[in-house]
Order: sequence, then C-alpha cells, then structure tokens
Amino acid sequence: MSEAQPHLAPYAMPSSASRGRVHPEPPDPLRTAFEVDRHRILSCTAFRRVRSKTQVFGGAGHDHYRTRLTHTLEVAEIARLIAKSLRADETLAHTIALAHDLGHPPFGHAGETALAELMRGHGGFEHNVHSLRVVDYLEHPYPAYRGLNLSYEVREGLLKHVTRYDRPHETGAAVADDAHVDLLSSGPQPTVEAQIVASADRLAYDLHDLEDAMGAGLVDAARLARVGWWTRARADRADLPDEAGLHAIRRPVLDRMLDMAVADLIEASAPALSRLSSVDEVRRAAAPCLVFSAGVGALIDELEGLLFREVYRTEQVRRTDDEARRIVAQLFRAFLQRPEALPARFRSRIEEQGPYRVICDYIAGMTDRFCEAEWARLCTCSGS
Repeated sequence: MSEAQPHLAPYAMPSSASRGRVHPEPPDPLRTAFEVDRHRILSCTAFRRVRSKTQVFGGAGHDHYRTRLTHTLEVAEIARLIAKSLRADETLAHTIALAHDLGHPPFGHAGETALAELMRGHGGFEHNVHSLRVVDYLEHPYPAYRGLNLSYEVREGLLKHVTRYDRPHETGAAVADDAHVDLLSSGPQPTVEAQIVASADRLAYDLHDLEDAMGAGLVDAARLARVGWWTRARADRADLPDEAGLHAIRRPVLDRMLDMAVADLIEASAPALSRLSSVDEVRRAAAPCLVFSAGVGALIDELEGLLFREVYRTEQVRRTDDEARRIVAQLFRAFLQRPEALPARFRSRIEEQGPYRVICDYIAGMTDRFCEAEWARLCTCSGS
C-alpha cells in the first residue's frame, strides 16, 4: 500500500521512504510498511508475555501497579501525542514504542542486572539490544525466515533507544553482528520518531513510577510539596479543592505535569527541528534534536532524583530486587549444570551459540511467574 503523507514535516520518516526489510516482501495491500510492523509486534508472543513482567513494583500483591505492558501502552500513547504535534510519523513512533521493551527480562531492571552480570565475558546482555534479537531472531512465526522481518527504521529505533536507564552503546553488547553494524551506520542518532519514543519513555516512567510510589505509601503529600514539577502543576489546577486528599487529586495533577513537559519539549525542540530538511540530517546530527528547556529539564531531573533516592533505593524495593536477582542467578546456573532441562528448541541451539547465550535467551523471555515456577522446579530441591 502506498501512502502520500504531505502533512509530515521535512525531518519526519515517511513509510514510503523506508530502507526496507532484511527479507524483501511485496507491499501489503491494506497497510503501510510501519502498519505491517505494528501488526506483527502486537500479535507476537513476546508482546503477550510483557503483560506479566515487572515494571518497578512486583505485582503479586497488588493489581494496581504498572507492569511492563501497561508501561509500554503509556509510552505508546505519549509518543503518538508528541509525534502528531511535531508532524512526525505517528505510526512509526507508535510502533517503536510498542516494541521498545520486548527485550526486558522478568523482574524489571533487577532481572536485567542479574543477566548482565552472568553474561559478562559471554557477549553481554542489555535489554534494548535484546529487543532487537527478539524481533530479528527469537520470534519466528513465519516459515520463510526467522524473526518478524520488521522495517529498518523500527529496528534502528530499538537499537538506538537511549534514556537515563537505557544505554545500549555503553554495554559492549550493542555491536554484536552485521545487522547491528548496519543499523548503527546510518548515523549517531535515530529518526525523530525514535527520539520521540525515548522522550515519551522517560516521561511515562517518571510519572507512573511516582503514582505507583504514592500507592505504595513511599511518597506522601508533604514530600510532594517540595517537588517543583508537582507544585507547579498543582498550582495550575487551582480548581481542585485544597481539602481533597492526595489520591483524589493525583491523576489530574499528573496529567498536568505531562502536558507541561510535552508542551515544553515541542517548544524547546522547534529551533533545532526547523534547521533539519531530511531524515538523514536527523541521523547525522551530533546530538538529539528533541530536548527539554533548561527549566523543565531541571524539574524532571529533580523528580528523577527523588525517585532514585526514595523509591528505587528503599528497603521495600531493594528487598524485592535482591530476591529477583537471586532467583535469576540460581536458575541460570541450574540450566548450565542441567542443559537437558531446557526445552528442545533451545537445547538444539547450544552447539552453535553456546550455553550462555541460549540460557540467557530463554530466561530473558520468561514472565515473572514462569521464572519463579522454573526456579522452584530446578533450584528449591537441589539447594542451588
């Protein structure tokens, strides 16, 4: 399906100009190239498993905390809002957002830390790099090839996804094969749409981690009164009654915080974007073209500092993370000792790929629940 997109800005990435797929395919009669990608991501097994992977707070005792899937959906919605405002390709931004955490292992960043330590000296592990491995190799629903055969631009967006907690180029795991080299050769920056996803990711996890921290009792109204981003948004919502409790007003204030940041991102990025006449100029730029103003950036940094000190490093979260790392490490070592316990389709890859990579692939794809069940099956009786 061809698509005229005259509404797009010069720096946007239209589907009609895609660099294509590793395995050439005829055009879809109903969907653009990026719509095909979105369909394949939404229907793949890795996407379904994301619903049962931890974001920050484990969900076993509470149904209201975000999971990796609900985080993904919030990122996707924010990305579409920004893309529409900047006249970028909404579908590409939405698609990258939906796929950006497919490589996350069970138990959130605790699971990633454990796998990264176990894979040191064996090719490394970083979830953005692994997201690309998921869509390029581990998913294989089509008989003609392995992977989902996504477009270049979606795959590039996964490998170049950079936020405060996403640093694929610093892990040593990023440039692992010819496919990675090809994706990185387009330039130091990804498309505007991928940069939009990175900004949306940051805003989503800052705001929903704050809301979840309120629900967990880790952040109260007195503490929020000293957070600049919150207090400015609260002042903008003077219609909310002062006597209303925190849980009664948190959602409209958080929504205002998001709107403030999105509006600032659009305004602060306009000068750099106005100088870009093509997607290739976006890729070759020395720095990302999407930025927050110094003032709003400072407010975001302040909130992230609060979350790091008073949420992510609290005893409640650290205790859960320590347990998660222990489970992942013990299960990994159990499979090293007993590779016959792996499913046959994974065992068959050991001779070519080695036991570490195969076991890492298997554990990284697990949900929290399944990882705990496999740990109970293989480790609790043996005392591993």
